[in-house]
Amino acid sequence: MESNTKSAATFYQYKLIKKINLTNTKLRIYYLLPLVILVLESIFISWWSFLYMLIAAPVILWIQYVISRSVLLITGHPIAKRWKISLRLPWLGYMPEQYISYSIFRKVQLHNFWIGLCVAALFIVWVPAAFTASLAVCHLWLLLPRLYVLFMLRDNEKSGMLKFSPADASYYAQ
Repeated sequence: MESNTKSAATFYQYKLIKKINLTNTKLRIYYLLPLVILVLESIFISWWSFLYMLIAAPVILWIQYVISRSVLLITGHPIAKRWKISLRLPWLGYMPEQYISYSIFRKVQLHNFWIGLCVAALFIVWVPAAFTASLAVCHLWLLLPRLYVLFMLRDNEKSGMLKFSPADASYYAQ
């Protein structure tokens, strides 16, 4: 009976290829970046930027959620138990909860980046420039850690798997 359960079980063997650490210094810079940009935006564009940034944050989170989920549904990837809304920094937003294929993650984030920027740019027709700037800043700030991971993995093979933890992202090969 014991040999039967061993042969029926599925074992995944992943080999760690690269670990991308988000050091405390990088995280502090990341956390301070929106405050610095908010001060600059308030000085150079409008003092309403504080209010616009508060409104832009949930709007951008929702836009990124819709884009990410749409890309996953259109490409036919299962998302039921693999993707969840994360409320922990630096991985704020719709993120994979388990191991995820690097190519899928890359596709979702690049679509998210370009479509999100286009949506933010469309807002300039109907809303003040300060709100559009706040949308773009929030969008880029939320994607910054994910884009950093993609940048650090640009030379690696695209068939690996990613796993995210609070202070790092790990890239594995099967």
